Amino acid sequence: MNSFGRLFRVNVFGESHGASVGVNIDGIPAGIPLQQEDFLADLERRKGGARGTTPRKEEDLPFIKSGVFNDHTTGAPVTILFENNNTRSTDYEKLREFPRPGHADFVATEKFGGFEDYRGGGHFSGRLTLNLVAAGVIAKKILGKDISIQAVIKEVGGYADAEEGLNAAIAAKDSVGGVVECVVEGLPIGLGEPFFDSLESALAHAVFAIPAIKGIEFGSGFAAARMKGVEHNDAIVDKSGKTATNHAGGVVGGITNGNPLVFRIAVKPTSSTPKEQQTLNIKSGEVETFSVKGRHDLCIALRVPVVLEAVTAMVLADFILLEQRRPRIFSA
Repeated sequence: MNSFGRLFRVNVFGESHGASVGVNIDGIPAGIPLQQEDFLADLERRKGGARGTTPRKEEDLPFIKSGVFNDHTTGAPVTILFENNNTRSTDYEKLREFPRPGHADFVATEKFGGFEDYRGGGHFSGRLTLNLVAAGVIAKKILGKDISIQAVIKEVGGYADAEEGLNAAIAAKDSVGGVVECVVEGLPIGLGEPFFDSLESALAHAVFAIPAIKGIEFGSGFAAARMKGVEHNDAIVDKSGKTATNHAGGVVGGITNGNPLVFRIAVKPTSSTPKEQQTLNIKSGEVETFSVKGRHDLCIALRVPVVLEAVTAMVLADFILLEQRRPRIFSA
């Protein structure tokens, strides 16, 4: 439901316009240096306010409530809260009548009988990605300096140049999606298991927890379907497992092979487009024209890279701990 991981276990909670959102993380080794400042750089990357993102601005300060003593993790679960202060819930009152296309409004009401917090998307809101970023900061510390994770925007609205994609969206007065690529360097050979616990399976599971993600591909991805076997196979060139090419994206048989882990995700256009749309009016029972009000991202993909890095780090930290490659008491 709201938990992920086996040893490095992440539980997210909160709603977009509630008092706060937060995360509880179990399985963190003791002795990891950790204080509020450690989170700020990645949290800043996730914030709105830049061109193409939501104008809603929050401080996004992480308040560590448990699991840290004398600026080090204790080995107990770490709980982190983020306050919600800049909310405008009145923007969503009329949405009770008009479930927004592309949003969880309709299915949430059906599933929870109308008791769900609908303001700002409630528990389905992208605001809860704050929790993922916070968990990712700790996961990156577990991975250590030898493993680097970097995610970058590759496309916005079909354009390789993000500014071009944004300009096209602004001209069309509509939202756009994008493609984000993640590359992980320094991974050891052997992370992952065959079949259901393959590295790809675990990463896909975590990645689809990010709102608006609609696809994932590793290495050559869907292009592999148009290649010949001899083209796609990565020739092994030395005893370290280095390959001449990396069509597999660093994973073979569900297990890391020591080459860079490379994968890409597809981010859908923001569902809250300024364009007029047709949807059911629950009250009247008729399909009517309406438009979404409030503050929304023109392109959600712009804020996804740091979130993608975070969930990737979560998955890898879990596998690292399962493989006993990190002790339960941390040493720098």
